[in-house]
Amino acid sequence: LGLIFPPLDYPIPPDAKRLYPAGVQFLGDGVGLPGGMTLAGYDEAIPRVIPVAQALAKRGAHVISVFGSSLTFYKGAKFNEELTQKVTKATGLPATTQSNGLVDGLRTVNARRVAVATAYTDIVTDRLKAFLQEHGFQVTSTKGLGFERIPEGAATQDILFKLGAESYAASAGADALVLSCGALRTLDLIVPLEQQIKVPVISSTPHGLMNGVRLLGVNAGVQGFGMAFARA
Repeated sequence: LGLIFPPLDYPIPPDAKRLYPAGVQFLGDGVGLPGGMTLAGYDEAIPRVIPVAQALAKRGAHVISVFGSSLTFYKGAKFNEELTQKVTKATGLPATTQSNGLVDGLRTVNARRVAVATAYTDIVTDRLKAFLQEHGFQVTSTKGLGFERIPEGAATQDILFKLGAESYAASAGADALVLSCGALRTLDLIVPLEQQIKVPVISSTPHGLMNGVRLLGVNAGVQGFGMAFARA
């Protein structure tokens, strides 16, 4: 599974081998995001996606996933779909995105009404709300940390737990909670948050990996990491 990250020189997330310690090899490369998590920053980075995808294909990837949720949802569902088509055309490989992972995770647990918690500014969080609505979900609450770049220590497990719980509390009983931003470390938050709010939690990197592994044709189900993985 070839993963394209927004930052340059970004390591394979530890989640990958924790979820799938055998059967899948992960390859990674980055496009660079000097403009940060902003609309202008994404516009500047997107042209580098195809060359990086081609490089991953040459390294032996069988499937390409463009990671970085906001990098792929910021211009809507049609843009996200066209990006995967361009990657497939350029590489000859099946392609997906981290944003597709959020949609896949929500559909796996049959969610309709969704609470959203993000690392982003309100502008970018609103783009995620619009993207999810285009896919047929009703977004009942949103809450973001307001970052264009995540400062050191500004997204601890305690901060992210509180963010998710507060967004869900404002949601009037949503069917699921979305935690969005590939840079957030959320794998160990999924089960505690699900125990607190009693609904599935879907998150960028864990469920982006689930989606990519599914596209590889490998069983993506894993026990112990929340409701969606148990049903995958």
